[in-house]
Amino acid sequence: MNSNISCPQCSATNKVPTARLGDGPKCGKCKQPLFQGKPADLTAANYQSMVSRNDIPVLIDCWASWCGPCKQFSPVFEQAAGQFEPAVRLAKLDTEAEQNIAAQLQIRSIPTLILFKQGKEVARISGALPLGQLQQWLNQNGVDL
Repeated sequence: MNSNISCPQCSATNKVPTARLGDGPKCGKCKQPLFQGKPADLTAANYQSMVSRNDIPVLIDCWASWCGPCKQFSPVFEQAAGQFEPAVRLAKLDTEAEQNIAAQLQIRSIPTLILFKQGKEVARISGALPLGQLQQWLNQNGVDL
C-alpha cells in the first residue's frame, strides 16, 4: 500500500510505499528528503497541500515570535519532529506572518496544537506541553507512535 506525502520544500505530492516511510524517502520532484526530523514551516503557498495531501496525520503548532510559552515549547516541538516522523508530519504556523490561515483556523490563544487527519481537524489543544504529554495526547487521538 502507498501513502501520499506532501513535500515540505516544493509541495509536490509523492506516493511512497507505506512500509518504506521510515527509509528516508526523497521527493520525486525536488529530490529533497520528505522527512527532515524538524517541523515544516507553513505558509499560504504550502498550507493546503501540507494539510490535505498527506495520508499521515499532520500536527500544526500555531505560534508567534512574541509569545513566551511558544518560545519555551519550540525545542520540544523540534524534538518531537525528530522522534515522531514519519508517523506524523509536524509543521509550524507563524500566526503573525500568516494571519489569514490563523483566522481560518480560529486561533484564539497560542500556542495551539491542531491535529489533522485526511485534511480534517480531529483534535486541538492550547498550551505548551512537555514531550511525554504531547506523545500521550497524540496517542489518545489515534496517532500510533
